Amino acid sequence: MAREPSSRHGLYIHIPFCAALCHYCNFARGLLDEAAKRQYVQALVAEIQSVPEAGAAIDTIFFGGGTPSLLDAVEVDRILAACRDRFDVHPDTEITLEANPEGVSEHRLTGYRAAGVNRLSFGVQSFHDAELSRLGRLHSADRARAAVREARAAGFDNLSLDLMLWLPGQRIEDWLASIDALVDVAPEHASVYLLEIYPNAPLRDEMARGGWSVAPDEDAAEMYLKGLERLELAGFEQYEISNVARPGRRSRHNLKYWQGGSWLGLGCAAHSTWDGVRWRNLSMTGEYVARIMAGEPVRVDTRVLSDQERLEEALFMGLRLADGLDLAAVRAAHGVDVLDRYGAELERFVDAGLVVAVPGGRLALTRSGMLVANEIMVVFIGDTVR
Repeated sequence: MAREPSSRHGLYIHIPFCAALCHYCNFARGLLDEAAKRQYVQALVAEIQSVPEAGAAIDTIFFGGGTPSLLDAVEVDRILAACRDRFDVHPDTEITLEANPEGVSEHRLTGYRAAGVNRLSFGVQSFHDAELSRLGRLHSADRARAAVREARAAGFDNLSLDLMLWLPGQRIEDWLASIDALVDVAPEHASVYLLEIYPNAPLRDEMARGGWSVAPDEDAAEMYLKGLERLELAGFEQYEISNVARPGRRSRHNLKYWQGGSWLGLGCAAHSTWDGVRWRNLSMTGEYVARIMAGEPVRVDTRVLSDQERLEEALFMGLRLADGLDLAAVRAAHGVDVLDRYGAELERFVDAGLVVAVPGGRLALTRSGMLVANEIMVVFIGDTVR
């Protein structure tokens, strides 16, 4: 059953530092420098203490990056204390911290748990050492398994693991073996992502030098479908194109993105969508720190979302969810009958078994439809463009 959107807001906290730069990554990040990290935490706390959204009700906090697990437990505690001082943070708030397996220990994780972190998201990506090496990851498959054991020993009962499919040189059987390994370590949540090879990512050059290639598109589709089938047999429920969870363990923070919630982005390069207004923070870490410490604004590109933009996002994000798009809710919020406006263009996807009507007045992608979601979403692009 679909979870109703929370009336409370979320906080996204960006930590831009990494111990090494993964070959595929395109996020705002840089190599760790301890002095720069201390300055950044100081600036981050100062930003939290000065935001005009003070007093807002919060029920999710997400530390993303970069590699948030490069923060010491005392730094995480300091940031969370600032959040609690500035916002109305609900006692049941989901507090997630992204972590890399090689950078944690039971002692470090115990410190995070004491600071209030109650959910960990491990960037495992693969349970094959050769694949991890090609990605530029610093951990091994055994180290990933050990990190899960350490998290359990530290008291965490809500773990998420990321896996990537369609890696250079990856075969279908390799991918399914990683899925089986994930099932064996028994997290509460998993995210399965298709690798994106960005033009400026070092992985593109590494592939050329190593003679590696990705599998054909039809193999990637088989990886996705068979992987999700195995996760489903293991008791996971798919609730979004790339995400599965044990019952009751869906990511409450990410659901804000998919269900039209509001979140405040804190830190360099963080994006915010707050009550229909969107902006981002300055991307460069040094400039962000200097402006915060000088008492200058760091928010740029602020704009009010148009009615058309809000409608399109409701349609895009709603269809990403396995529960589907609530047609009555769209009509109530945006004054649009989805089937009247878009039904003719959706018909070919319905006929192909890619889009279906589901009980409760919803429109949903089938699992095969999720493979071509971008092609289907084009139907909803603004009337002036179509």
